[in-house]
Amino acid sequence: MPTWDPDVYQRYKAYRDRPALDLMLQIPRDLEPREIWDLGCGTGEHAALLAARHPQARVHGLDSSAEMLARGRAMRDDIDWVQGDIAGFSPQVPPDLIFTNAALQWVGDHQTLFPRLLGLLAPGGVFACQIPVVMDDGWRRSLRETAADGPWAARLAGLAPVRSGLDPRPYHDWLSPLSAELDVWVTTYVHALGGEDPIVDWTSGTSLRPYLEALEDPAERAAFLAAWRTRLAVDYPRRADGVTLFPFPRMFLVARRG
Repeated sequence: MPTWDPDVYQRYKAYRDRPALDLMLQIPRDLEPREIWDLGCGTGEHAALLAARHPQARVHGLDSSAEMLARGRAMRDDIDWVQGDIAGFSPQVPPDLIFTNAALQWVGDHQTLFPRLLGLLAPGGVFACQIPVVMDDGWRRSLRETAADGPWAARLAGLAPVRSGLDPRPYHDWLSPLSAELDVWVTTYVHALGGEDPIVDWTSGTSLRPYLEALEDPAERAAFLAAWRTRLAVDYPRRADGVTLFPFPRMFLVARRG
């Protein structure tokens, strides 16, 4: 799990919020949760929205980043902010809702993890999840290839890749035997980004940050970024109006425990 920069992460807040809000709208309207967990809650806005939507519920926000959780605590102190690891998540009270947005791609063994999370719910509880669909092309491929092709290659070789959520069909197969209701879908968001280096900027608070932290020499870090920018300019050319189009597919699922 990488470290996070809350300020950079928030720079594209509107784009990052939309999938979470789209997921929230698909939570069954008849659900009246008393116990809610937001796993990988980040800076806490979505946990706060869930608390506002379900004022009768006890809301918990779990994240591995102390910096992110500090933002949440400053926003609302009536939410239970917990620093911890999703892989070891084991609540004392069965949740009625587990909500997780763009977090489980950092956790391994989805074939075990996803059924386990669904099984932690109270009967009739809901597991609502969104993860990026990790394509082996575009900016992820060029970042990986740039890291492997240069004087920095040895220092970057040990970085763990994001787990793939490419094919939604296995997720259906893993969860359908445990679900009373199950909906799985994929949406591609086409973000219109401005600025000189919007994809570098987008990733610098999350996926790119471990690479930058591993390169301690500022000159080497600058050379690495320059090499990646050259690749990005080909794959994501800036339009005549100054906009860079950035397609970003995401997988959603909403499962209700039987």
